[in-house]
Amino acid sequence: MKKKIFNVINLVIASVILSSFFACSTTDPKEPEPTTPTEVVTIEGEITEDLTLTSNKQYLLKGFVYVTNSAELTIEPGTIIKGDKASKATLVIERGGKIWAQGTKNSPIVFTSNQPKGERSYGDWGGIVICGNAKVNTATGTAKIEGGPRSEYGGLDNNDNSGALEYVRIEFSGVEYATDNEINGLTLGGVGSATILRHIQVSYCGDDSYEFFGGTVNAKYLVAFRGWDDEFDTDNGFSGKLQFLVGLRDPNVADKSKSNGFESDNDASGSSNAPFTSPIFSNVSLFGPYTTLSDVVEPQGGNGDFQAAMHLRRNTKLKVYNSVLAGWPNGLFIENGGKGDAQGNATNGDLVVANSILAGIKTKNFMEDSKGTADFNKNYWEKEEQHNSVLTTNADLKLNNPFSLPNPNFTALANSPVLDAASFEYSPIKDDTFFEKVSFVGAFGTEDWTQGWTNWDPQNTDY
Repeated sequence: MKKKIFNVINLVIASVILSSFFACSTTDPKEPEPTTPTEVVTIEGEITEDLTLTSNKQYLLKGFVYVTNSAELTIEPGTIIKGDKASKATLVIERGGKIWAQGTKNSPIVFTSNQPKGERSYGDWGGIVICGNAKVNTATGTAKIEGGPRSEYGGLDNNDNSGALEYVRIEFSGVEYATDNEINGLTLGGVGSATILRHIQVSYCGDDSYEFFGGTVNAKYLVAFRGWDDEFDTDNGFSGKLQFLVGLRDPNVADKSKSNGFESDNDASGSSNAPFTSPIFSNVSLFGPYTTLSDVVEPQGGNGDFQAAMHLRRNTKLKVYNSVLAGWPNGLFIENGGKGDAQGNATNGDLVVANSILAGIKTKNFMEDSKGTADFNKNYWEKEEQHNSVLTTNADLKLNNPFSLPNPNFTALANSPVLDAASFEYSPIKDDTFFEKVSFVGAFGTEDWTQGWTNWDPQNTDY
């Protein structure tokens, strides 16, 4: 049936003549060139019935744009969607709505700033918010999503389907409306396991690159690049499975709240509300701000700060395996801090960090808090059954060029200790077919799955 557009307020079409588009990175001629659009379409308000965005047009979002219950937003490969800066444009997929943004390796879908080349920055627009009907651990089983004026998330359907994001880039998003009330690059609230998240890059986000509030959605091949706050934040009962994640920091940019690779809480108070925040990660690489131990890092002239590769607190039961944590001021920080018992969860096996590598940690491999047991993180990491290890420098990882902001290469050299080091003998991942049983730890072996669809220089890309 032919799809129709209803209640898309102020749909404005203006013909423009645009210059030819360059590839995603001007240094890589193999990267895709978007189709040159001949029209610009402005979208505001509510999308209440099916709408398809085509790659022969360019789109401008203004204000909060809602895909409402039963409506489906389909986006063709190669389509470019810009967010209006003045109105803090944000795309919200509400409960019961769906987004089908399925690009390809050669034709990714791009959500980006509407500012001119060279003038784009963090927080130029809001980002993408998806609200689903899967379980969350709030008292009522639902909650209003951060940053927006109206949309709720959460429900009883852990198999809920909010659509798909594949080969998608989200650039210069992330708006802070108030402390602890922000829109992230990709915000996921109560999103169910039938939703598809694969091959997504969030770049230059003004808050967390990715944040999961409850839900059961799974994901593979996620990139967090030059974000402001945390790379991957999990809260409110999120229990999805994730594999092949990479984060790379800009040493000059960090949040006043202290930026981490991972941040995880059961909830803000560290309660025992169920479902617990209990995601399972494997094959993660988190590259921090320190290329070498002699680097001096003062983000925003000292107004921002980095904290740890992993900050696990407030009763979280997160599990992570086969991962690499490199170049951070501090490594592992399992914190009690008076809210919940994350250290107790680690002791009894509900919180797990195993078969992973710390490398090039500037200050402390293991942090402690005043309310935790002395040396808890060190003793936990070094337990024989955890099979974790520590390398003094990032160079000891023997990777190609993982800290290069203009053109990173995260793959392993032939003699790298990450090769042939993985183990999938741990019970949560051993028999789970979601996890590909690769031989390497971290997100990469010798093949680079970021090639062809990512962009390491969106500031200077002609959109």
